[in-house]
Amino acid sequence: MREIGPQGALYVGSPELVAQKIAQNLTALGANRFDLKYGMGGLYHQALMTNIELYGTQVIPRVRELMG
Repeated sequence: MREIGPQGALYVGSPELVAQKIAQNLTALGANRFDLKYGMGGLYHQALMTNIELYGTQVIPRVRELMG
């Protein structure tokens, strides 16, 4: 449970929560890039594709908005 919280290494939750966590970490680290590596053993292909779609259509635009 600790790894999915604000200080954890995993980016899990709604697109809004994931976007907020990415934006907070980019700001805290002074970084301008976020590389996401997918490693989801046992996840069905359609679920993986849905996650990728949400990342591209909701998470990334929201991160850009938050970073303003």
